[in-house]
Amino acid sequence: MKPIRNFDELTAHLKTLNRRKKIAVVCANDPNTEYAIARALEEGIAEFIMIGDSNILEKYPTLKQYPDYVKTIHIENSDEAARAAVQLVREGGADVLMKGIINTDNLLRAILDKETGLLPPGKVLTHLSVARIPAYNKLLFFSDAAVIPRPTLQQRIEIIWYAIHTCRHFGIEQPRIALIHFSEKVSAKFQNSLDYVNLVELAEAGEFGDVIIDGPLDVRAACEQAGADIKGIVSPINGQADVLIFPNIESGNTFYKSVSLFAQAEMAGLLQGPDCPVVLPSRSDSGLSKYYSMAMACLTSK
Repeated sequence: MKPIRNFDELTAHLKTLNRRKKIAVVCANDPNTEYAIARALEEGIAEFIMIGDSNILEKYPTLKQYPDYVKTIHIENSDEAARAAVQLVREGGADVLMKGIINTDNLLRAILDKETGLLPPGKVLTHLSVARIPAYNKLLFFSDAAVIPRPTLQQRIEIIWYAIHTCRHFGIEQPRIALIHFSEKVSAKFQNSLDYVNLVELAEAGEFGDVIIDGPLDVRAACEQAGADIKGIVSPINGQADVLIFPNIESGNTFYKSVSLFAQAEMAGLLQGPDCPVVLPSRSDSGLSKYYSMAMACLTSK
C-alpha cells in the first residue's frame, strides 16, 4: 500500500475498499456534523445510527436521500443517548463512535464507565491528530493535544504505539517519530527530555519494531532538514517527521490551533485507547474537519 499523503487520497482509498463502516453519532444536532455525515454518505464510506432527537432527519433533508444507510434511535436525554451509543458499540452494532453537539464530558463519562464503557483496563486514553499543512509534503500526525496534561513515561510509550499503529493504516511502514522539545538538549529541569532519552533507547533496542524515533528535537529540526543543518543537528528523522510527540497538552493544543488558524491546515483527530475509534471534534471544528476525522476513523477501525 502506498502511503496516504493527504485527505483526498484517504477518501479515495476508502472508496476502493467498497465497504461502509457503521458510525454511531450522539446528538447530531448541528450543521457541521450534518455536513460531515452527508459527505460520508455521498462518498459511500459509512452508514449511520443517529442517536438522539429523531427530528434531526426532518431538519436535515440531505440525510433522507439515503434511507438504507441512516437509522435513528430516539432518545432525547443526552446522557442516555451517550450510554446507548456506547452499548451499541459494545454489542457490535457500530464500528465507530462520534460526538455531535453533546458536551464532551458527558460522552467521556459514558466511554470511561468502568463497568459499561469502552476503555479496556490498563489502556491509556489519549488523542491523536493529523494535519495536512500546505507547506509540508505529507500528512503530519501529532499527540497529545486534548486529553493528557503531562504524560508519564509509560503514557508516552502507549501514545507512541497508538501513533505507530495509525501510521501503518495510512501505509507508512517505517514511521519517523520526533520527540518535541524547545531544544535538542537534555536537561534534568525538564522531565520530558529525560523521558525522551529512554524512549530513544527503547526504539534502538527494537522495542517499537520498524520505526525511527529521535529527540529531543524542536519542530523545525523535525520537519525541515535545512533548519537542522543550520543548528548542526544530526538526526535520523532527516527533517521528514511523520509524527510529533509533544511534551504536554499546552504545546500540543497550541500547535493544533496555530497550524489550523495561521497555516490553513486541514485537520482530523481521534481518541485512542477505547475499543473503537472515537471522533471527538471540538464544537468549533468545521464540517470538513469532522468529515476528515470520520474518514480517519473508518480507516483505523477493526
